[in-house]
Amino acid sequence: MSYFLNWQKFSVENATLDFYKFSENGVNFIGFDSTKSVPPEPMINALTALNLVKDSSVKVVMINHKFPAGLIPKVEPFFDIDTQNLDDGAVKLTFSLKPNADLSNFNANDTCHG
Repeated sequence: MSYFLNWQKFSVENATLDFYKFSENGVNFIGFDSTKSVPPEPMINALTALNLVKDSSVKVVMINHKFPAGLIPKVEPFFDIDTQNLDDGAVKLTFSLKPNADLSNFNANDTCHG
């Protein structure tokens, strides 16, 4: 299934999966599909994508085979996370920067276990 149909593929340093971008109503979305990946690849790519968020105009969309329980505690202080269960069993997570979040303490290079 192509979750990012009509999105533009682009290259991201340190990403091991294809990344896509799409803009709508002043919001820039960055997305990737990690449903066929095994740990730690989904978390590495999630952290790589979240490192691209510099302000509230950028949101990250992650499609994963399950809820990434190991990732959430690491990013929840900085990002609001909207979770949607998809018909095919995958999970869609949309990460939005929290108002007044201070990303200077967000270390996307840390490892994530789980």
